[in-house]
Amino acid sequence: MFRARAPRRAVLTSAAAVVSGALFLTGCGGDDGSGSAAEESSTRRITDATGREVEVPSAPQKVVTLSEPTLDAALALGIETVGATAGRGQTGVSTYLADKASTAQVVATVAEADMEKLAALQPDLILLDETTAVKSEVSKLEAIAPTVVTAKLNEDWKKAFTATADALNKETEAEKILTDFDADVAATKEKLGDNAGAVVSVIRWQNGAPSVVGKGVGHVGSTLSTLGLARPKDQQGASAGHSEPVSLEKLSTIDGDWLFFGTLGDRADGERAYAEAQKVANFNKLKAEKDGHVVVIEGSAWNSAGGPLAARIVLDDLTKALAP
Repeated sequence: MFRARAPRRAVLTSAAAVVSGALFLTGCGGDDGSGSAAEESSTRRITDATGREVEVPSAPQKVVTLSEPTLDAALALGIETVGATAGRGQTGVSTYLADKASTAQVVATVAEADMEKLAALQPDLILLDETTAVKSEVSKLEAIAPTVVTAKLNEDWKKAFTATADALNKETEAEKILTDFDADVAATKEKLGDNAGAVVSVIRWQNGAPSVVGKGVGHVGSTLSTLGLARPKDQQGASAGHSEPVSLEKLSTIDGDWLFFGTLGDRADGERAYAEAQKVANFNKLKAEKDGHVVVIEGSAWNSAGGPLAARIVLDDLTKALAP
């Protein structure tokens, strides 16, 4: 149930005070004249992934996202975040999100948040999930603005997206995005032809060697399984971590009918890494390499935690390669 309240405002005079736990209340209404004053000042209560009840603005104006999936989700829902996290292994946001998040200030990495920079933005809503180490600092974040943990670690990406949409009061928009995505997955599956049931390997190349990524129910693993595609033996089941390094002595374990190859950066970075991999002993013996079935991908979308925008890139790449 919605109930009206006066906007909460305060001047954050010291980030040190924020970190020490002093409670500062930030504004939740914008001054650009969009929407009614009642709408911008109203709030609603939601329960987050940790079981906490959080009172959030009904129409948040200054959103900060402290994880890759919550940034992806917010952008997919048309929210221009004021603060965001850097992509894994990058100084800016994930390259696949760079255009949409061009106005967001980077205030965190997957390892930590810069509380001083975050507080200076005076957000009215902070979103994160358990893919980031900042999950351990929720009490400090709450001193800055209402804070919602949208998903547990290794949560199904669609459930995580829906939870983020709920926090942003955008459930209807999220439902349409997922419905359209599922329809396109079904259409691609119908067109797989000889690639139906193909064994698909997904790896990230880093420091001269591969790591297995995209296992489980994340946006990569679930899309592959829904398409009816198989994974190599060592890429089945849930992931033991974000990525699982593979020894060059066991290079054959990453082989498949198709190999989707990337880094943590953009496709150009992936091309450079692929040229490096081709010089590694036995890489040219992989079936996928011999068959010309190595696909260089936008690694920042494939090889990190993501949401509907990343999932769309994954599906588009799979469709282009396997169901042209």
